[in-house]
Amino acid sequence: MKNLLAAIMACTFCLTLQLQAQDFDNIEIVTHHVKDNIYYLEGSGGNIGVIVGDDGVLIVDDQFGPLTNKIEAAITDLTKLPVTFVVNSHFHYDHTDGNENFGRAGAFIVAQDNARRRMESAQVLASGYSQRRYDEVGLPKITFFDAMRFYFNDEPIEIVYNGPGHTDGDAQIFFLESNVVHTGDMFVRYVLPFIDQNNGGSLDGMIEATDRLASKINDETIIIPGHGQLSNRDDLLNYREMLVTIRGNLVRAKVENLSPSEMLDTDPADGFAPTGDGTDAWLLRAYDEYR
Repeated sequence: MKNLLAAIMACTFCLTLQLQAQDFDNIEIVTHHVKDNIYYLEGSGGNIGVIVGDDGVLIVDDQFGPLTNKIEAAITDLTKLPVTFVVNSHFHYDHTDGNENFGRAGAFIVAQDNARRRMESAQVLASGYSQRRYDEVGLPKITFFDAMRFYFNDEPIEIVYNGPGHTDGDAQIFFLESNVVHTGDMFVRYVLPFIDQNNGGSLDGMIEATDRLASKINDETIIIPGHGQLSNRDDLLNYREMLVTIRGNLVRAKVENLSPSEMLDTDPADGFAPTGDGTDAWLLRAYDEYR
């Protein structure tokens, strides 16, 4: 068990070094058209949702601070109007590190109230990464608890809190007329979603929030996930089924009173994620929720 924990700590340390060493100069911001006047930008970090029109620009998330100029240049290719609103899907740095830059430029930052509270002080993520406190200019000036609505660029935009899951301050952003939703990291297209148990996240919460999300969309809805390619409701339901199956395996191990190392030997994520330190670390954090 000591060897396993050492491997997890080493893996976390490596991820932190990779972040620090990231060469933002070589990262390209790629623009994808979603529907009508809605786009998403892909670079490094979470997908950035964009809606443009006569009212200006609203974006969902803003990736890393060193990429702000490139992000603004990509938006300028769509419209010459400035970014009016930045909606944070949650507080994690790969989605919000550009807040201070956009705030200084005059954008109003919007988030669920718990996300602002997390940004007001330094946080240690479940991965072990230490996220710094944001300066006042980068903090959300507009927050909500359960839901709020914008009427912007001829599009009713509903921002909804479906409960704690990825963190305790997640928001999903619905472009109602266009039938498009940006899920933040409540739904992603990499193998196992990061769950930040240190900051209110849980596997149970992810499943419950995904249930609520699935109930609010239909087969025609276009999903912009927190990371990865455009998706649909079937993709979301398959993702939910993966989480439910893994949870069942973890609960079974708990009922059998298995130790963490014995639980790993049962390979609870078999068929969904490759074996290795990253999967083991994810399973150990999730298993801790049921011990």
